[in-house]
Amino acid sequence: MAFLELLFPDNDPITKILRRIANIAGRVGIEVYLVGGVIRDRILGYPTKDIDIMVIGNGIEFARQIAHSFRLKKVLEYPKFGTAMIPYHDIIIEVATARSEKYDSNSRKPRVSESDLMQDLARRDFTINALAMSLNNETLFQLMDYFEGLKDLDAGIIRTPLDPVKTFSEDPLRILRAIRFATRHGFKIEDKTFRAISRVKERMEIVSQERITDELIKILNVSNNPSRGFYLMKESGLLNIILPEIVVMDGVDQRNGFHHKDVFQHTLQVIDNVSRVSSKFELRFTALVHDIAKPLTKKYIDGKGWTFHGHEELGAKMIKQFCKRLKMSNKIMEYAMKLTRLHLRPIAIAVEGVTDSAVRRLIVEAGDDVEDLVKLCRADITSKNPRKITEYMNNFDRVVNRIVEVQKKDKLRAFQSPIRGDEIMMYCGLKPGPQVGYIKKAIEEAILQGEISNTYNNAKEYLEENKDRLLKESQEKFN
Repeated sequence: MAFLELLFPDNDPITKILRRIANIAGRVGIEVYLVGGVIRDRILGYPTKDIDIMVIGNGIEFARQIAHSFRLKKVLEYPKFGTAMIPYHDIIIEVATARSEKYDSNSRKPRVSESDLMQDLARRDFTINALAMSLNNETLFQLMDYFEGLKDLDAGIIRTPLDPVKTFSEDPLRILRAIRFATRHGFKIEDKTFRAISRVKERMEIVSQERITDELIKILNVSNNPSRGFYLMKESGLLNIILPEIVVMDGVDQRNGFHHKDVFQHTLQVIDNVSRVSSKFELRFTALVHDIAKPLTKKYIDGKGWTFHGHEELGAKMIKQFCKRLKMSNKIMEYAMKLTRLHLRPIAIAVEGVTDSAVRRLIVEAGDDVEDLVKLCRADITSKNPRKITEYMNNFDRVVNRIVEVQKKDKLRAFQSPIRGDEIMMYCGLKPGPQVGYIKKAIEEAILQGEISNTYNNAKEYLEENKDRLLKESQEKFN
């Protein structure tokens, strides 16, 4: 039995599709191969959904043959590149003509021409992706490994099939793909390949921001230890080019015996801490940027040491520009800004005193993201001193326990005043305007401070008792 046949058992859905494709290839008399990630991932034991088919001949025509045999009407064709995509249930079958590529110096979009199997595999980014498996009946499941990709998979090595400088120069996005694969699989980037990243990193300027951001998102998402990717980017010098706001966190200053922890290393530890408890990208991204303003707010105070006063507020403002540059969505930007503004509050509450009113304010401001804020804050407690870690965690646990108690008691997760604006206008004889908002806010503040409970009757009674005072205050403020 062929080696790869062991990875594609007869009862496997992907295997059934591959056998059908092999039969089609035999019927029309064309040379067909399974290539790329599906082979790599099967060998590594990862689940696979997408199937990449390479054809020696007309890939688009063969895609039509597949669609016809599978009784599918939808084929997405890309004649410029000789490729087609066939959605089949939850699987994507991509069919491509075997090709070679030539690049212009100012673009990562190649000019393509038809080629043979060897040339097609040689153009691929890494040896572990340059594997092919025959889908021809006489050699079914036979492995084609011209560049020792199987050996590199076994050794955990990222290496390019051809000269890495040329490979990365032609398509610099492959640099980030190398780092992503190393992060995902825990692989080592081969020395010559890694040196090439440093040599050609400036070529990243020809890659669109959208593609760079897409790879950064994947690096944050592919592993429970995303820090590996960021250390590789820093070591190669790539981080200076694509994330200069992050690289400036690096370094520890010391003065008069006082030193602050390396913000870069601390940030990466927080990312890993968060990633071990959550797969949510927005939270992992926030861990990356939550201390983004520390380098700008760093100040030494005699007798006290290093401070970063206001870094949470400045950081939220910086995140807005940072996300716009990275072309992140407004939803991600607003989420990261909110949690960054709030990330010091739980510890501050623990130090100042865990009162219900302080906890209520935090719950209201965090809203539906209060659980994520707790995860971020817990992840943010890092130190080389175990005693300090235990002390901080105990204090933090007190705040978390009180949050749970207050949530159960007040049901303030989606807090609003029980008295609505139209009722305030009717009762106080007001027209729409800022006075209504002022009175509504005063009722909310009374609830947050614990003066009254969060019920309609108590809120209405508060309004009746304080109507004259609130009207007078609001008139003085807005008239």
